[in-house]
Amino acid sequence: MKNILCYGDSNTFGWDPDRLVRLDRDTRWPGVLRNRLGTGYHVMEEGLPGRTTVWADHSMGLMSGADYLYPCLFSHQPLDLVILMLGTNDTKPMFGVTPVDIARGMDQLMRKVASFRTEFMPEPPSMLLISPARIIDPKDRFVQMFQGADLKSAELGSRYRELAAQYGALFLDAAALVEPSPADGIHLNEASHRVLGEAVASMVADFFATR
Repeated sequence: MKNILCYGDSNTFGWDPDRLVRLDRDTRWPGVLRNRLGTGYHVMEEGLPGRTTVWADHSMGLMSGADYLYPCLFSHQPLDLVILMLGTNDTKPMFGVTPVDIARGMDQLMRKVASFRTEFMPEPPSMLLISPARIIDPKDRFVQMFQGADLKSAELGSRYRELAAQYGALFLDAAALVEPSPADGIHLNEASHRVLGEAVASMVADFFATR
């Protein structure tokens, strides 16, 4: 059994911008991944709306992905693969950070995963880094929340690609596959979850087929 952890934000949680509900477990991209891989794989979902790489959002509570990552790794071990998809919330102007800073934040998470060894895991898990979909024309309450974030999000693909190479991790640029729903310009809709989940499943299946 291959154990896979999906660690992300509301686009892993499955917030549906079209119907303002949480997509069901088989429709969210980790669920599509699980169903496409089939038996022999256990896919665990850890999506939290508002989660950043390392920045604390005190208006929502402590949402730093770095703060919860170690407890999460410990609780789900042993792990064969950790999939990281964060960075969208980091682009909020409230944090005042650049794409370079966001990549440095992701670097901290990848460093934690790369060094994770326990009595149950003598070797750290492999990693798949997913650069999130671009932010495009935010709507309603997201207009001010993500002001200027579209330009930052456009740079994450190249920054994350370089970062993945440094760790020898798998890399997928979600922005090359999907766009957020025009309903809010931030979140993936049902169709995009399906496309992303199928792309991740293909990459993961090919990866484990060679190991």
